[in-house]
Amino acid sequence: MPQLTQDPKRSAHTRLQYIAFEYASLDDLLATYVRLKEEGILPLLAADHGPTLSMYYADPDGNSVELFADNFGDWAKSGHFMRTSPEFADWPMGSYADPDKLVEARAGGASTEEIHHRAYAGEFTPSRPVDPRVLM
Repeated sequence: MPQLTQDPKRSAHTRLQYIAFEYASLDDLLATYVRLKEEGILPLLAADHGPTLSMYYADPDGNSVELFADNFGDWAKSGHFMRTSPEFADWPMGSYADPDKLVEARAGGASTEEIHHRAYAGEFTPSRPVDPRVLM
């Protein structure tokens, strides 16, 4: 409907703005990425935050939807990482990642732990700049 327009101030309004779904493993998350990509649905951005690897999508109403997997497979270990890691203290948002590079690394035999370390170190950086404001 042409009379409906995007609200440039929507992030300041009361509304559902964000919802997250945890996957049991990185493999499950990557399989979902591939399946959604085949349907033409791409994440706005992906990032390894340290404790999690996350992909952020926009639902049809423009709400942010995070799909993520715990990098340690155990919330106690993830919590310990957040509380004690100097890297996390210095860089709590982590590194942006190109999901296709993650899929390629996993298909090439990289372990989930190796993918996390490489992604967090910035090895899978997207070719285009990432603007996290797309989630607002």
